[in-house]
Amino acid sequence: MAGKVRHLVNRSGRYHARIVVPKELRAIIDKTELRKALGGDYRQALRMLPGAVAQLQHQIALAERKVFATVPGARPARFLQSPEQIARANYRERLAFDDILRHDPRYASVGIDDLLVRELREANAGRLSDDRLEGLVGERIERYRKLGNTDVTKGTEEWRAVARALCASEYEALARVVERDDGDFTGSAGHPMLMSADSDADEAREPVSLKKLWNDYVQSRTLAGFLKDGGRRQEPVIKSLRAFLTHDDAAQVTKKDLMAWRDHLMKSLSAKTVSDIYLSTVRSLFRWAGQEEKLADNPAATVRQPKSRKVYGRERGFTDDEAVAVLRVSRSYKPNADQSGYIREKAHLVAAKRWAPIICAFTGARISEITQLRKEDVRQDGERWIIRITPDAGTVKAGNYRDVPLHRQIVQEGFIDFVRAAKTGPLFHGGTGPKDFAMKAMRISNQVADWLRKSRVIPADIDQPNHAWRHRFKTKGRELGIDARILDAIQGHAARTAGDGYGDVTMPAKVRAIDILPPIAILAEATDDLATTYPDRTG
Repeated sequence: MAGKVRHLVNRSGRYHARIVVPKELRAIIDKTELRKALGGDYRQALRMLPGAVAQLQHQIALAERKVFATVPGARPARFLQSPEQIARANYRERLAFDDILRHDPRYASVGIDDLLVRELREANAGRLSDDRLEGLVGERIERYRKLGNTDVTKGTEEWRAVARALCASEYEALARVVERDDGDFTGSAGHPMLMSADSDADEAREPVSLKKLWNDYVQSRTLAGFLKDGGRRQEPVIKSLRAFLTHDDAAQVTKKDLMAWRDHLMKSLSAKTVSDIYLSTVRSLFRWAGQEEKLADNPAATVRQPKSRKVYGRERGFTDDEAVAVLRVSRSYKPNADQSGYIREKAHLVAAKRWAPIICAFTGARISEITQLRKEDVRQDGERWIIRITPDAGTVKAGNYRDVPLHRQIVQEGFIDFVRAAKTGPLFHGGTGPKDFAMKAMRISNQVADWLRKSRVIPADIDQPNHAWRHRFKTKGRELGIDARILDAIQGHAARTAGDGYGDVTMPAKVRAIDILPPIAILAEATDDLATTYPDRTG
């Protein structure tokens, strides 16, 4: 199980036990922290951790002894632990010592002292006096006192609690030794106080808020120049995971948890979405958390969702005839009134059905980038109208804003008149603040796609009607010889090579590319009007 474990750090794939040296002891130890290498295997490192921490604490205790040598009174217990914690540490140390001794053939001839076993049973039953308890575990109590784990005094209830806890751990450790002598190395402690000592995770683990971990990750990646939309696009992924887990502790998340979550997502999402968005986001988050030592390992590292390679039986974009059919339905759309004569459909959705398809057709933008447009994102520059696609309005996959000139057919269709009449804010959804812009825009996008499918103008083999415009735009641009770098800049695609990243794609270059695109003959009269603006480009 992954989790942040106290005193365990990961440096370049190698684990170390680590303790910070108290300020008043640094002059003696000459270090700010102490470390002990534990190797590169996480589970092995966890098993070795208690003993390594005890050794480091002993070094600090020796330095502290020098400081307090001339100071009257008892030294403070710097690393105070409860009786249960001391018992668990002692249990693990005893078993670790047993592992070492089994490399020595002389150890095999040493038997278990039956008298010792009976005494430990009596101690567990609470029948032994303090003196008899001291005879059994007095040296162990003194050891933990020197480590600064306890400051109990014989004769007190606190001392007796520690002594009995140690007796329980000694008895359980002897039981494991007997089992191992018979070849059984799978046994675990039966005493409730010690049951967690057999697992890789123990009381040393500190909870790590998944929500805070995500916020820290976003802040770190944003400062590094990534996630320029502030993580809004991936935030639903983390919300989904937290809802599925029903807790917020990233330290408790296991590989099995993530596989169960993946299987749950597959009931409603495609394999590609689960793989490329959900699992990819969580994998990146946990990998970063491991690198920053916020978590001990990455439980998502090997969680995958296979996705079949889709076989297409046709082009992925709309043909000319299909484009005409879709835009005609969009242009003529009128909302239906109910039985009482009322139009229930919201004006934002009606506007999206009217304008989103044609804007996508001549910009090659993602549908959600259009449905998130605000009135202030539409401006006039000289004679040209331009839209700004920006993360401020919702989300942009590449993270950067981009300006795209509008095709004159969009303007002639009356889009600018619609914008002028609209209120400030989103044009195609009713979001009231940046936090819900992306969600609202995506919802409208899905509703537009559903409406088009029900309108029976989308071929059955086009599974993403909104995205088909994006493919068509690229296809038409290539047919007309438009430079690929300019097409990428208009659509928001990243540069393919380092060389492509040099230089800027200017607005005049974009305008020339957009003007090369011929109008789409939605209506005969519309085609005739546009022939004047675009001579020799209709037909």
